[in-house]
Amino acid sequence: MSNGQDRRYEDFLAQQQSRVTEGQPFPLGATWDGLGVNFALFSAHATRVELCLFDSTGENELERIELPEYSNEIWHGYLPDAHPGQIYGYRVHGPYEPEAGHRFNHHKLLIDPYAKQLVGSLQWSESLFGYTIGSADGDLSFDERDSAPFVPKAKVIDPAFTWGHLHNPRVPWSQTVVYETHVRGISMLHPDVPENLRGTYGGLKTAELISHIKSLGVTSVELLPVHAYVNDQHLLEKDLNNYWGYNSIAFFAPHPEYSASGRISEFKEMVAQLHDAGLEVFLDVVYNHTAEGNELGPTLSMRGIDNATYYRLMPDEKRYYINDSGTGNTLDLGHPCVLQMVTDSLRYWATEMRVDGFRFDLATILARHAHGFDERHGFLVACRQDPVLSEIKLIAEPWDCGPGGYQVGGFPPGWMEWNDRYRDTVRSFWRGDEGQIGELASRLTASGEFFNQRGRRPFASVNFVTAHDGFTLRDVVSYDNKHNEANGESNQDGSDHNYSWNHGEEGPTEDTDIQELRLRQMRNMLATLMLSQGTPMLLAGDEFSRTQQGNNNVYCQDNELGWVNWNLDQEGRSLLKFTRRLAQLRSAYPILRRGRFLIGEYEEELGVKDVTWLAPDGSEMAAQQWEDPQARCLGMLMDGRARPTGIRRGGHDATLLLILNAHHEPVGFHLPEVVQGAWWHCLLDTSRPRLRSGERHEMGNEYEVLERSLMLFELQKEEED
Repeated sequence: MSNGQDRRYEDFLAQQQSRVTEGQPFPLGATWDGLGVNFALFSAHATRVELCLFDSTGENELERIELPEYSNEIWHGYLPDAHPGQIYGYRVHGPYEPEAGHRFNHHKLLIDPYAKQLVGSLQWSESLFGYTIGSADGDLSFDERDSAPFVPKAKVIDPAFTWGHLHNPRVPWSQTVVYETHVRGISMLHPDVPENLRGTYGGLKTAELISHIKSLGVTSVELLPVHAYVNDQHLLEKDLNNYWGYNSIAFFAPHPEYSASGRISEFKEMVAQLHDAGLEVFLDVVYNHTAEGNELGPTLSMRGIDNATYYRLMPDEKRYYINDSGTGNTLDLGHPCVLQMVTDSLRYWATEMRVDGFRFDLATILARHAHGFDERHGFLVACRQDPVLSEIKLIAEPWDCGPGGYQVGGFPPGWMEWNDRYRDTVRSFWRGDEGQIGELASRLTASGEFFNQRGRRPFASVNFVTAHDGFTLRDVVSYDNKHNEANGESNQDGSDHNYSWNHGEEGPTEDTDIQELRLRQMRNMLATLMLSQGTPMLLAGDEFSRTQQGNNNVYCQDNELGWVNWNLDQEGRSLLKFTRRLAQLRSAYPILRRGRFLIGEYEEELGVKDVTWLAPDGSEMAAQQWEDPQARCLGMLMDGRARPTGIRRGGHDATLLLILNAHHEPVGFHLPEVVQGAWWHCLLDTSRPRLRSGERHEMGNEYEVLERSLMLFELQKEEED
């Protein structure tokens, strides 16, 4: 440029800068106040922050405005002529010193961690990386190419939405039944969802889909990640993508590809429709890591804003990341501003989006100090004392791959936890494994050895037989081994410990005996799940025998392999009817969802035990029977007269007898004698799903429990005058 051009450019910059006032350091993010927009960004180590404004397409950068103020490690400025719809990003200046933990590179456009909406998708390019790909210096090199054309941009929103008279359902934990599903996968093949809405938030609010979910006795829909996420480059190169979405990049923004309309209100409308049907909405959230990966990953957001603060770095080699998540990096929730970002995100979804609860992926990471997992970690303390978060439902996935990562039962009061011991025990028992009787009794009673402490209740145990990660129910009974070849990783991905059994033939079969046995085993596991104490979680599609063809890790299968197939065959329709019957039973009998643990303690005042474990001969289980590795049949007598809540009066629940027989042959079971003039009424028999009503069995008589079957009886007697 000539000297004259230089002066004109400087005058132009000064004119643009004069539009900006200092604004406020709070709230963080881009906040529309009706007159303009306040921009605030945390960075403890930056030297300068530029706000970059784009046109409505997000393709053309119109101007850069330096944020004029820096208060308490917050860079901020107020732009009076900005408004909702404004597309923006940041360029953050500072030292590029990877060995000291700093990776600032102002050539890289950065996503606002507090962005409420993103536009555009990530396009993989070498310019996304802060270092020069192929350089001999590796990540110590510095790349000067502009990444703006390839990065999603943030968009200023107007949060206004009319919720009307609707309120959150607030289902008690004791009545909660969770349905885990995927926003895209649940509706992509549903015949009643309009084609333009399939795979979107709008699709999930379809009346027929909601009606189906309600018919299962479900109270709460748990959605796999909906935070905006990134598709991994190596998956795209194989014509796959990150279908599950455990690769977040913006914790406040709904994933844009799940929106049919491009409006934030579409997510809110989905929540409103589910709430109107009495269904809660839970989100599976991933605050343990981000999509930026390890030191060789791209610079998309937090790495370029303040790498040394946002991420946990190796103490002696800050160039490298602690990788407790197994994905390359770990967020540092030990830093107050990172912790604030996570709790701000949770409050935003709970208040602005009216979400009812959260399931935390790899939750152990969120409460790990350098010395290990600690229930006094700032994150757990913040959740327990926060007036918003302490009143919503919090579910931990209580494990990760870091030191001391397995923490089932270790989370503090107020938290519910996924119980993988339940999954493994139930699968092992029905497979016919030896020595499972004692474990099974514990799982049926909400795993009290883990959860019956500090006033925690049975519903703290979130029971599941299947989840998104692993085999579907049909595949548990159809495959001995995983078949993940479609993932392009030589079948090396996914767990090898599935506790599954193909019943004689791997995969689909024309053998009618195997087909019938597989169907019965699915009924057995569904019945065990719905009749156990604790909080049951059902995987979408298991209610009608959905298969993933033996793939136990469909994280990258955004296709018919990963989607729910609604084209039901006779087996599927039969199992769906049975599942609905189970839901009716769980709802009808409060003793199946007690607020206190069943511990087998004798109440002298009432002369009863809350639970009695019975051997097939009708006697109470003795030590040698518990220790018998060949024992595969167990009776669970739940006496409805026992105090259900610890108050000084007898209970008024029904008395139920649950019999589980995993033997390969029938077992004669003596029905227990309880009171005179009564009989046992069979409510459920998985070997006879079309059980006739009104069947009556006298006490003390031997009842033939067929091989590999489950039965539920209710004690009935003539009404007294």
